[in-house]
Amino acid sequence: MCCLRHRHLSGDVVSWLDRAKENNGGRYSETHVENVKVLTKLFPLYGLQLLYRVCITQIPSGYYIQTMNSNLHLGDLLLPIGAMNVISILPLLLLAPLMEFVTTFFLSIEKTPLAPARVITLGHTCAAVSLLVAGFLELHRKAYPLVEQTLSGKVLHVSSMPCFQLAPQYILLGVAEALVTPACSLISFQLIPSHIRGISLHFLTLSYGGGCLLGAFIIQLVYFCSGGHFYPNSLHDGNLERFFFLLALLMTINTLLFWRLSYRYMDLSVQGKPLNSSSLSEKLLHYKATLRFYDTIEHLSTDSVL
Repeated sequence: MCCLRHRHLSGDVVSWLDRAKENNGGRYSETHVENVKVLTKLFPLYGLQLLYRVCITQIPSGYYIQTMNSNLHLGDLLLPIGAMNVISILPLLLLAPLMEFVTTFFLSIEKTPLAPARVITLGHTCAAVSLLVAGFLELHRKAYPLVEQTLSGKVLHVSSMPCFQLAPQYILLGVAEALVTPACSLISFQLIPSHIRGISLHFLTLSYGGGCLLGAFIIQLVYFCSGGHFYPNSLHDGNLERFFFLLALLMTINTLLFWRLSYRYMDLSVQGKPLNSSSLSEKLLHYKATLRFYDTIEHLSTDSVL
């Protein structure tokens, strides 16, 4: 790639990928190369979803531990720990039809709805705020006195703070998921030609899995650097709030980076137009090759074919 970029690119060749085109001496058609160029345009989008996925995975990990060490009693009823996860699902159930209604309303009055890139930026902001709120609520939770609570036959000393006070952080992450995931899928669907849309969606799914691996790496790194003080046997003696503040800081930087790059994904209506002309050129070249094969007219113009 360095050799191509510094020694071979010249004249009307704009990108190093253009050297792969047949009309520049490469092995691939112009359509294939242009499709790859459009796909690579989405790589920053996929890469900036990794840290966002780390935040989302806090629902079954960091937030779960925080809830487990809070007071789960509702009167005489002991709530299951997973009951708090329902709070994060409610924004998905409520916002999805609401956003569809708003989009349809804007289209009906011939106004442009909010761009998907701006929706993703808003969702990333909600995720960062959720981690920040989780850090402050962790400090608030540790200020409560400890009480005994039995979970799965084991007596634990947990904070007497009611678990429902953790609801804001769950709601914010639910709102973020309702905003980000549909918008990312829409950008991947709109920007990519129809015959390689499946590949782009697979890359998006891969970024979600990569986010889980990145989250595990960050947790292991923080655990190693702190000597286990962030996750001791008793959460009351730990520093889980610092971990949440760290993720909030990283997510804020991630949001600013995406905001700076979001101009690439603003206008989705003009994508794919050069591919049509490329497809026509491909047909003309194929037609010319067929004429040459049958030893007929070798020189033809585009106007004569059209």
